[in-house]
Amino acid sequence: MQNKPHIAYFCMEYGIDEELPIYSGGLGVLAGDHLKAIHDLNLPLIGIGILWKQDYTHQYIGDDGRPYDTYPNFEYDFLKDTGITVDVNVRGEKVTCKVKLVDQYGNAPLYLLDTNFPSSEHGWITSKLYGGGTEERIAQEIVLGIGGLRALRKLGIKVDRYHFNEGHAVLAGIELIREKMQNESLSFKEAKKATKKEIVFTTHTPVRAGNEAHDHKLLQDMGAYNSLNYEQMKEIGNDPFNMTIAGLRLSQIANGVSQLHTETTKEMWKDVSNTSPIIGITNGVHVKTWQDQRMKDAYESNQDLWQPHQKLKQELINFVKEKNGAEMDPNSLIIGFARRAAPYKRSELIFRNAEAIDPLLREGKVQLIFSGKAHPNDQTGKDIVQNLVKMDQKYKNSVVFLENYDMEIARKMIKGSDVWLNNPRRPLEASGTSGMKAAMNGVLNLSVVDGWLAEGPEHGVNGWLIDEVLGEEYNHLSEDKYDLKALYTVIYDEVIPTFYENRPKWKEMMKASIDMSHWEFSAQRMVKEYYKRMYSYGYQRQEKSKMQKPGIERVTEAIEVVSPPPHKRI
Repeated sequence: MQNKPHIAYFCMEYGIDEELPIYSGGLGVLAGDHLKAIHDLNLPLIGIGILWKQDYTHQYIGDDGRPYDTYPNFEYDFLKDTGITVDVNVRGEKVTCKVKLVDQYGNAPLYLLDTNFPSSEHGWITSKLYGGGTEERIAQEIVLGIGGLRALRKLGIKVDRYHFNEGHAVLAGIELIREKMQNESLSFKEAKKATKKEIVFTTHTPVRAGNEAHDHKLLQDMGAYNSLNYEQMKEIGNDPFNMTIAGLRLSQIANGVSQLHTETTKEMWKDVSNTSPIIGITNGVHVKTWQDQRMKDAYESNQDLWQPHQKLKQELINFVKEKNGAEMDPNSLIIGFARRAAPYKRSELIFRNAEAIDPLLREGKVQLIFSGKAHPNDQTGKDIVQNLVKMDQKYKNSVVFLENYDMEIARKMIKGSDVWLNNPRRPLEASGTSGMKAAMNGVLNLSVVDGWLAEGPEHGVNGWLIDEVLGEEYNHLSEDKYDLKALYTVIYDEVIPTFYENRPKWKEMMKASIDMSHWEFSAQRMVKEYYKRMYSYGYQRQEKSKMQKPGIERVTEAIEVVSPPPHKRI
């Protein structure tokens, strides 16, 4: 590993195991999978995050069918205390953070900062993931970014590159600049230039308005300026201070998380000056975590996939019975849908044509399992969950909603469903990794073409893409009406006939699904690509010649040389 750069990976949340509830959803699970793949490949990377005392939310369904939130206090006695503490400044007060170590889940070392201990007056900062208001969020980002960097220094960990996974961590870049100005007597311009060579940045949110921004006065009052002034902070993140713009300006290179998302991201930020070049590195998932061993063994030995699939399906049905009380039929088609409850994901799209769906559900020909959480403050998201619960009550045993979505529910659903449904509004799904996990288990994707789905599944070969089934005569329809029409066309004309009448074809598609996904959409492939195209690029350039001063043109040229072949639908 001597010729590999040492990476510090910063993220606000990590989904490593359900017994460590410091994640809200896809971003955290991706970060957890990143650390596990790094561990498998023995690469020099460590994670930096926050130890959340009360989780994101435990969300259950009330008697009125509406979700409500609870916040139990978790004890993390099973984590290792490094004995290290670091101090940060929040609102003019010294805040002490303990540093805990997580390394027992087959993951690269993960260091978590914690302000929630008995003698602390600042437990509110690391209490709830994404909880509270703007001041709480800024305080959390001070702990993650500034505190995280100071923890690395105190731990004596060598770092060549800092990877900011989303904009939450950009205050670590401000701390790097402060260090260089204070310790090396560099000017702000010099310090910023030197810092830029050390940072890579991943952006996820594909809607410009959804990228976090803060008022400068509040940032200054909270202590986020960290010795910099308004003009310097504005140069980094504009006014208001946009965390994504700051990430793009502080990094030498940035990436989107699928090929389509990369094009969306370039378009979003094309008018912003002095940003880093943006490349595409498609997300992947940790195979050992998400692919069932029985399915893996059957696939690798070229045995019948239907037998292990039926066992996994029965395990899901038993799990549903235990959690929900519904009794599902193992011989009938099960379609799974598990995602954050957000309007653009259109959880309830399949119900919008009652004439089409009602007979299928009443006959039990189609069974639907849903799960997902709404943000505690998102009443629209809670409306979505409540409507799914109403469908559960209306079509008992044919529609199921599993409350308090977590990694355990996810594993059961992506292994035991027959079909995995995904129908967000395009291009709002940056990547979407649940379908990758399903595909590795021979569960067939039924999806719109967005995120990673533009790169993997082929219609009628290893899944179904609803963009490809209607002719031009339907182009006058709105997106929702078009997709609903296409969705039912595929379900009635292809999914149902294949499942019930052509089992050999279904099994062929299951095998093709695993063929397509088990490496190309694995976290192992993903982290190797990060090392080749982002982590090592600037590092190798610096080692080769200290006299070279390549600009963006040279960076882009080098990136293109190591790029993989173009994906088939991009």
